[in-house]
Amino acid sequence: MPDDTLRDFHDSELFRIHQPKRVGGSELDFSAVVTFGALLARACASSSWNFINFLSHHLMLGMFPPQAQDEIWGKSPDSLIASSFVFPAAKARKVKDGYVISGRWPFSSGVDPSDWNMLAGLAWLDENAPPEQRIFLLHRSQYRIIDTWFAGGLRGTGSKDVEASEQFVPEHRTLAVADTKGGPTPGSAVNPGPLFMMPVFALFPYMLSGVALGIAEGLIDDFSSIGNKSGRMTGARIAEIQSTQIRFSEATAYARASRAAQLGNCAEAWDLISRGEVPDLKAKARYRLEGAYAVEWAVRAVDVMFGLSGAAGLYESGNCSRAFRDAHAVRQHFSFNTDIAGTTYGRITLGLPSDNATL
Repeated sequence: MPDDTLRDFHDSELFRIHQPKRVGGSELDFSAVVTFGALLARACASSSWNFINFLSHHLMLGMFPPQAQDEIWGKSPDSLIASSFVFPAAKARKVKDGYVISGRWPFSSGVDPSDWNMLAGLAWLDENAPPEQRIFLLHRSQYRIIDTWFAGGLRGTGSKDVEASEQFVPEHRTLAVADTKGGPTPGSAVNPGPLFMMPVFALFPYMLSGVALGIAEGLIDDFSSIGNKSGRMTGARIAEIQSTQIRFSEATAYARASRAAQLGNCAEAWDLISRGEVPDLKAKARYRLEGAYAVEWAVRAVDVMFGLSGAAGLYESGNCSRAFRDAHAVRQHFSFNTDIAGTTYGRITLGLPSDNATL
């Protein structure tokens, strides 16, 4: 992400829309991550992807013990935090006052300008118990960045690998996944609002799904402005071709369905948490399921619009080919795998144990 773009985000304080008010953030409703993410993705999916990551990590830091929050925001409330939530990528062992962790994590979006990183791992409390899923806050001095990000889509995210070896992380800079399933968190002592009690991993898809939606909506809006022009090959007005009308309407329906599902589930979870209730396991699995399908529908809309662009959509001088590649890169994220999400929802709804321990 260009330095100028980072400066614009900082100057506008957009990175801080999900930061606690007590440190100068806006602490907006959870659904803002979809609304703002989709808006920015109309222009640049990579910038939107990193924007969402940075703002979501402010939200998650607000769930950590207050001491960790004060260490980071006390130095600078504008601190940027990257992440990689691949739990099997690292192993940690319990030691006095904290953990020692080693691992190599992929897909750490926005890592280059970040001072900190939220890295997932499996923590062994003792040799006789299974490991627990835990998130560790590491300073950039504790890991090295490995430039692996040579990708076909979302190229501007800089989602490189990071590696750490035998790094000590104090207890207060860790957060158990068990504390993020809805309701009060360790950070609620200083951040009592509903934003910091949301079930993070149940709603994880919505922290990124707005990107695919914005790409689709951007292509639809762009096409609306050119649809009345004559085609270079046939001379016919594109808008007068019946198949154009049908495909354009199809893409619009997919995009609107995607937006409705995303905002509807965010609002539902927000209302429950605001009333002091936690979504049940079936609802959490449904959030994951419908979040995955919301991206599926958005990408279908992109595919339809790419087809409508014809040969002109191949040129890199326009944004259509980049939009196509970025949308499919978003779709590759594990949160948007409809088979995985469908399996979890099907198991829970049909009376079998959940296969997703983060819920």
